[in-house]
Amino acid sequence: MPGNSQELVVRKIERGTVIDHIPVGQALNVIKILGVGGEKHTVAVVMNVASKKYGRKDIVKVEGKELSTVEVNRIALVAPEATINVIQDYKVVRKNRVKLPERIQGIVRCTNPSCITNKPREPVTPTFRVLSRSPLLLLCEYCGSRISQEDVVKQYAG
Repeated sequence: MPGNSQELVVRKIERGTVIDHIPVGQALNVIKILGVGGEKHTVAVVMNVASKKYGRKDIVKVEGKELSTVEVNRIALVAPEATINVIQDYKVVRKNRVKLPERIQGIVRCTNPSCITNKPREPVTPTFRVLSRSPLLLLCEYCGSRISQEDVVKQYAG
């Protein structure tokens, strides 16, 4: 590094997505639920960095990938304050905050094996009501089971 700089330098990406304002320690969970840890995309993770707004934060950069609505909703489950920055030609062309809706539908499975949503012959989409955003706590609308953030992350761990 030139001079005596104390800054961490992470190169810009030409095209892709930067997920900013992830709560400290959640960057790896974001990667898990997006399924981008393999060979298909270059991923940069910056953890526990200073943030004017939150004190400390994590950041995930994914080259060559623009997130779908479903992926953004998944991120909201573990990083409800995250900002999604879409990058094209090294510039931010769109910036949106994730928003955790009051009801989550079809993104998470119920952890109760007896829930009707887990029966293969029943065409029922898992639906949850958000009881708490931080820490995350969901309530299955069909069986009443409560689902934590850890339960959500386990579903995407591969």
